[in-house]
Amino acid sequence: MPKNSKVTQREHSSEHVTESVADLLAHQEPVDYKRSVLNVTGEAWDKQKEGDEDLDAERPAWNSKLQYILAQIGYSVGLGNVWRFPYLCQKNGGGAYLVPYLVLLIIIGLPLFFLELAVGQRIRRGSIGVWNYICPRLGGIGYASCLVCFFVGLYYNVIIGWSIFYFFKSFQYPLPWSECPLVKNGSVAVVETECERSSATTYFWYRETLDISNSISESGGLNWKMTLCLLVAWSLVGLAMIKGIQSSGKVMYFSSLFPYLVLVCFLVRGLLLRGAVDGIMHMFTPKLDKMLDPQVWREAATQVFFALGLGFGGVIAFSSYNKQDNNCHFDATLVSFINFFTSVLATLVVFAVLGFKANIMNEKCVVENAEKILGYLNSNVLSHDLIPPHVNFSHLTAKDYNEMYRVIMTVKEGHFKELGLDACLLEDELNKSVQGTGLAFIAFTEAMTHFPASPFWSVMFFLMLINLGLGSMIGTMSGITTPIIDTFKVRKEVFTVGCCIFAFLVGLIFVQRSGNYFVTMFDDYSATLPLTVVVILENIAVAWIYGTKKFMQELTEMLGFRPYQFYYYTWKYVSPICMAVLMTASIIQLGVSPPGYSAWIREEAAEKFLFYPTWAMAILISLIILASLPLPLVFILRQFHLVSDGSNALSVTYKKGRMMKDISNLEDNDETRFILSKVPSETPSPMPTHRSYLGPGSNSPMEMSSAPNGRYGSGYLLASTPESEL
Repeated sequence: MPKNSKVTQREHSSEHVTESVADLLAHQEPVDYKRSVLNVTGEAWDKQKEGDEDLDAERPAWNSKLQYILAQIGYSVGLGNVWRFPYLCQKNGGGAYLVPYLVLLIIIGLPLFFLELAVGQRIRRGSIGVWNYICPRLGGIGYASCLVCFFVGLYYNVIIGWSIFYFFKSFQYPLPWSECPLVKNGSVAVVETECERSSATTYFWYRETLDISNSISESGGLNWKMTLCLLVAWSLVGLAMIKGIQSSGKVMYFSSLFPYLVLVCFLVRGLLLRGAVDGIMHMFTPKLDKMLDPQVWREAATQVFFALGLGFGGVIAFSSYNKQDNNCHFDATLVSFINFFTSVLATLVVFAVLGFKANIMNEKCVVENAEKILGYLNSNVLSHDLIPPHVNFSHLTAKDYNEMYRVIMTVKEGHFKELGLDACLLEDELNKSVQGTGLAFIAFTEAMTHFPASPFWSVMFFLMLINLGLGSMIGTMSGITTPIIDTFKVRKEVFTVGCCIFAFLVGLIFVQRSGNYFVTMFDDYSATLPLTVVVILENIAVAWIYGTKKFMQELTEMLGFRPYQFYYYTWKYVSPICMAVLMTASIIQLGVSPPGYSAWIREEAAEKFLFYPTWAMAILISLIILASLPLPLVFILRQFHLVSDGSNALSVTYKKGRMMKDISNLEDNDETRFILSKVPSETPSPMPTHRSYLGPGSNSPMEMSSAPNGRYGSGYLLASTPESEL
């Protein structure tokens, strides 16, 4: 470089010198473009070059591929696999439900899961940085994901708190929910009325655990037991997240693998129980007519959508810590089908246990009704001639009772209802659909009271729930912490602790006596619609704005092979259309079925469906609007240039031989738009600097940069700021 150049004159000065790129390029010494950081020639590039190593060194990475896979599995395999999938399978045609679920997993779940893994790994940022980079005007996608993660994390950790409560209560024999409590009425001890009219497990759940109020309008104050459990739950999440993937990755070894150990143990134990085969046969007996019901397909699509954690940002956050040449296509396929097989395994366990429970309840029904018949026989209400001669009341089987029941119903047709006899059919017990908390905390706990060594199985079951919840919470929290720390460069320890404390304080709304009703509200409405919109926009941003062909080319260069054309068509057409149909169906469902909740009425000892009051409807609508608000807000602000997206034209600041990016008002065609670098105040990117908006026909920075560090422009080795250590 000539000695009289402005750059040379101030090379050793501590002053910042801002000058045009043209000046710098005019005095550029010949460079080896093939090995330069920026390379526009398209010549061969060595992936092992030093620049790649520098980038890998800056951002922390998973200790091993196994740790990463376990993290993704732990995130995607959650409580929904244990209590939502079996319920949907039971409700929507048994084995027939597996067909629409598997079809939708292949045409919606797998492609979109692969898409999120790919963009996270390619751009190496959390959700905010990824979507700011791909399309700044749709940068609100990242912020919306963070808000939804926050809403979901608020109530999801409450469920972990409930599991912690049951876990500690399991260390006693007999289990505290195995029998109804006795209360003193004067000098006589009688069974608690509410418990007697429902069941011991139902009473323990609603009264001892939640101490629930009669409606959402009756706050009833804080439940101190649940408040303490919620504090423990947030403490566990905070400790797991405090060091980023260095701590959460290690936790995943246990939290991801332990549930499989428990499920296998439960399956083996369940298959040895009397009646387990009845439950499994009930599950796999397909009701093929159900497959023609659009509602079944809608619910299957929703389950696929949430089972893989699409749109939350956790998938992107985890994949952003991968090396650039990691085979994320293999990861997407592996995790998707492990998730599916985990759901099937959990369903086998649930139906085996429910088959056992159904037989127990059916036998109890037979005994109770046989006593009624004996009473009618002794009081001459029924004739002894109606009883088949082979029936032995001391050893009455379900088959004998059903035969006797049919005879009595035929003879006493006109007065049969007055007798109050139940049919006691095993099929009726198996058809009782139980989902969510009802399955885990009522039906399953009741079945376990009949297990030999019931405290052991109860401890194992609730420890499994805690681990499933913790794995999902780590992914959900990563969907918040990773993009925020990447974007705003806050200290991860301080931000993680502050986030957990704030979430605990806000979460106190869920540990009131009416808190369960708020959990239901958040579960039903805070995520479904906003996340559907988020995933549709993610799909559109990559497939239509960035361009599917360009994205496929990026993947080819990143992975070393070209993905199947199947993904081209699903990203371009199939997935957006299916997601749009799902969103429309969700909106119609919201309009057709007025929002409400199941309230536990203490005096009736039964559930009753109530509509949300006006103030609760306002909260419900606010949740949906607030979660979706960043999408139009960011679009408007960036469309009309009211805020900077960090992708303006650039000038170059030169200091002591290092070049750094600086915002300026140079013309759009200035050469500086091709210079790679970053400053902490801007949204960083390992990819080339991009314009505010790139249409489908534009030259995209992702297309231009086939190397992880980018390879365009002049030969300057540019300064880089260390990335987030999360």
